[in-house]
Amino acid sequence: MSYYEEVKKKIAAEPKIWAVTGVAGFIGSNLLEVLLSLDQTVVGLDNFSTGRQQNLEHVRSIVSPQQWQRFRLISGDICEITNCEKVCQGAEYVLHQAALGSVPRSLLDPVSTNAANVTGFLNMLVAARNAKVSRFVYAASSSTYGDHPLLPKVETVIGNPLSPYAVTKYVNELYAAVFARCYGFRTIGLRYFNVFGPRQDPDGAYAAVIPKWISSIISESDVLINGDGETSRDFCYIDNAVQANIIAATIERNEALDQIYNIALGERTSLNELFSEIRSLLLSNRPNLRNVDAKYGPERAGDVRHSQADISKARALLNYEPSVKASEGLKRTVLWYLQNR
Repeated sequence: MSYYEEVKKKIAAEPKIWAVTGVAGFIGSNLLEVLLSLDQTVVGLDNFSTGRQQNLEHVRSIVSPQQWQRFRLISGDICEITNCEKVCQGAEYVLHQAALGSVPRSLLDPVSTNAANVTGFLNMLVAARNAKVSRFVYAASSSTYGDHPLLPKVETVIGNPLSPYAVTKYVNELYAAVFARCYGFRTIGLRYFNVFGPRQDPDGAYAAVIPKWISSIISESDVLINGDGETSRDFCYIDNAVQANIIAATIERNEALDQIYNIALGERTSLNELFSEIRSLLLSNRPNLRNVDAKYGPERAGDVRHSQADISKARALLNYEPSVKASEGLKRTVLWYLQNR
């Protein structure tokens, strides 16, 4: 039995109250699904600016009626501290996923990105500290590495930020470190690398590449690749991100606390390779899509050329071990969109 399986078995035997912000979003709803399946009580907060009610309905269709009754939703914004206080009240663990993502969005509207990702984050830190929660786990970002060329990325070496979004996610880490030093408040930051999987929004100007491309191909529309397609990313399936959150919230090893961790696979896939694999998977189910192809456009502002994580720190201190490789994750994701789009 893996360490993660042992952790799940233990928390299922000792139910707690978990607070999840951004609960109607992609990562938040997947956390909700796993926690409810383990008979935990979940209080969620979402303002539905990027979260979707249908994500919650999908979770409801998967868990039992008894498990669904363990979920309570607070509709509200983390920029209002009273909402943060409500979601933290009585919680043992906080999994803070709420944020305004997307580098392009932050370039167009840095003020809104800062409000959600800095003011909202600080509100959650204060509320969680005052509520005396045991652990505050938050979504950090690989964008923090900025323009530093080192590959693979290690947690202690970062460059200059390339977007307002990257600035906000680095500020989160600084605030968490200050709260540890000044108040003894225990946090763990998870630097996600291109998380993907079921329920990720494929629509809109700021959709992530994998769901957007799957949706485009299913709709028999050509895919736009920014640049020459040799840009590469460390694509991480959602189950691995969920694992990291649950382990980080419950880890008892003192040296693992007040740390930042890369959450990824430690691999690289180019956009050309990604398109080829997605197209192949879809063609095996829908041969009529063979005429869909890729078109190339300009590089996207604020993007780095290559990204790949060193996950040795998370392995050593958190016992994190990604259970789903990118290729298997793509198979699951494509199948989900074929069944649900």
